[in-house]
Amino acid sequence: MRAGSKAFYRWTKPVVFVLCLLPLVVLVLQAFAVAGLSLGANPIEKLLHELGRWGLKFLLITLTVTPLRRWTGWVWLISFRRMLGLFAFFYTMLHFLCYAILDQGLNVAAIVEDIVKRPYITLGMLGLLLLIPLAVTSTKGMMRRLGRRWQSLHRLVYVIAIAGVWHFYWQEKLDTLDAAIYAAILAFLLAMRIYYARFAPGKKQRRTGR
Repeated sequence: MRAGSKAFYRWTKPVVFVLCLLPLVVLVLQAFAVAGLSLGANPIEKLLHELGRWGLKFLLITLTVTPLRRWTGWVWLISFRRMLGLFAFFYTMLHFLCYAILDQGLNVAAIVEDIVKRPYITLGMLGLLLLIPLAVTSTKGMMRRLGRRWQSLHRLVYVIAIAGVWHFYWQEKLDTLDAAIYAAILAFLLAMRIYYARFAPGKKQRRTGR
């Protein structure tokens, strides 16, 4: 990273970090009814839903970083990818903890029964479990230690995103517009991934060493 890019990242990183925390701050203010804010008639359901929604949003934003960098040439965008990915994990984990503690009262038997019997919860749990190794191995040290295996492991993010969108769609029940929007965004990002992996200009030359 160039000196100018490092300085830009150093100054903007705290700003991006605070912006990523804003959804949680708003939810906390709503939970404590600050300034007239409220989570509505069913606060636990609202909190659970919004935490999951933001986990999915941050996951899709993270997947947008690489294609956006390719289109704009803004290399500095890559510097924020790890932070955005960790916030996706953070909100997804809060989503699960809200479900396990507030919704189920840490009733392990009920949680296991839900995971087994309710497909959308099964998918959500699968996505969370797959996110854990990605979060743990997101450091530069783990990148060096795993080598090529790191890239293969982190391709699981697309499987996680599919599981997340599907989980969200099933959970939405009647109002599926947001789920359809997220699915369309993910489909576009997957198409771009396939294009750059197989058909991008210069790909064949790089493979053959020409």
